[in-house]
Amino acid sequence: MLVLLAVIYPLVVAGFARFAPGEGKGETVLVNGKVVGYARIGQAFTEDRYFNGRPSAVDYNAAGSAGSNKGPGNPDYLKTVQARIDTFLVHNPGVQKADIPAELVTASGSGLDPDLSPAGAKVQVARIARIRGISAGRLNQLVDEHTEGPLLGLFGPANVNVLALNIALDELK
Repeated sequence: MLVLLAVIYPLVVAGFARFAPGEGKGETVLVNGKVVGYARIGQAFTEDRYFNGRPSAVDYNAAGSAGSNKGPGNPDYLKTVQARIDTFLVHNPGVQKADIPAELVTASGSGLDPDLSPAGAKVQVARIARIRGISAGRLNQLVDEHTEGPLLGLFGPANVNVLALNIALDELK
């Protein structure tokens, strides 16, 4: 069992990984020949001119993938979520607390989620439109263009990759 599970199985998995995008090393995203991130790992976007992604309990460190392990009734967790809500409302005037999707104020289980729901992206459109001088209609269209439907049209929710969306945002004239 030791040889099977500690040697053979990892070698088989590594062999299959060679056929995945990025050959098992992760799929890098290039802009003008420069690596700007990884396709399936979230990263921090803190400038108001960008769509913000989901918060991370591990500061987007893929070597330490984890959630906060604090339950929904934990006082420290509730303070953290309230601070995120307050910060979001300051940066997004006109948005009501009830309109903030939970994913924008709660970290994912891995702390590395690269995606938002379309609603999570669209609630930020007014802020970005104001800062960049781009119409809200054009930004909503950009979000729609970068929305990926459920797997096979059935499994999972629709989502928007925040890195890809922000790259496209920078490419808008």
